[in-house]
Amino acid sequence: ILGTGRIAKKFVEDLEHAAGAQVTAVGSRTKDTAKSFSDLFNIPRFYQGYENLVNDPELDVIYISSPHTFHHRHASLALKAGKAVLCEKPFTINATEAHGLVQEARQRDLFLMEGMWTRFFPLMGRLRALLAAQVIGEVHTLIADAGIRRTIETKERLFRLDLGGGALLDLGVYPVSLASMIFGSPERIMALAHFGGNHVDERMGILLGYPNGSVATLYTAITTESPKEALILGSGGRIRIHGNFITPTRMTITMDDKSAQVIEEDILGNGMHYEAEEVMRCLREGAIESPLMPLDETVSILETMDTIRAQLDFRYPNELNAD
Repeated sequence: ILGTGRIAKKFVEDLEHAAGAQVTAVGSRTKDTAKSFSDLFNIPRFYQGYENLVNDPELDVIYISSPHTFHHRHASLALKAGKAVLCEKPFTINATEAHGLVQEARQRDLFLMEGMWTRFFPLMGRLRALLAAQVIGEVHTLIADAGIRRTIETKERLFRLDLGGGALLDLGVYPVSLASMIFGSPERIMALAHFGGNHVDERMGILLGYPNGSVATLYTAITTESPKEALILGSGGRIRIHGNFITPTRMTITMDDKSAQVIEEDILGNGMHYEAEEVMRCLREGAIESPLMPLDETVSILETMDTIRAQLDFRYPNELNAD
């Protein structure tokens, strides 16, 4: 475990649901933080400094949960140490960084995957099967939102550009990734945003257009709570993911003849173990990337978000220098 923040704690808690998973070591910038995390979860070894962690010969996979702006540096460190890597979303802060990591992993024949946990929930597997079977006909529209309400006082990192803060990277990546899963890469991209006092993107609307005429209308925010639902429209019906499509448990299929079917899939814990199970499955089968979250798609999603930021004319500090 590289990084000891809130997400890392949820991830470790959930590994009890992943058969065969063992948390062997944790690393942090400070010895005290690493030891505290180790004590909390009874992890055998703890390290001050990430170099010491990634060079532990008994580790198979490094899970990276550091702030966005450090993902490239830390994933590269782990890959160069010969370790498989599961890196939290967003994978990196731009496509250039992502492409570099993908090249590194492929050259070294090492497993690498973005921890886009939504992609691995049981309900998402059911959704992909329904869309592949064209249950609602030809899909042509996605409407999805991902908004939370935070303030600088309650969620400081979200309001810091130097840590990759703002709506797009933290929350916008979810609807953009969902649109990618359904439609692939867009050919047209349009975006509007509101920027707050700390110059971060607080609210954003995104419109994506695809070669076959399909569209995705997306919304994301860090200062406005939204339903976090997704509505997928097809030529013969629609599918609504209720409650929170980021951690999906329930969806309704409604056909044009008004007939409806509700599908539910419970989740264990926080749901973060599903991505860990996919990593373990791939490693056991000798695969160096996951078919559910392919590396080329991860790069494509970041290219879409790079285009959005270029339209809105904003950058993250020092993003050209990933190291």
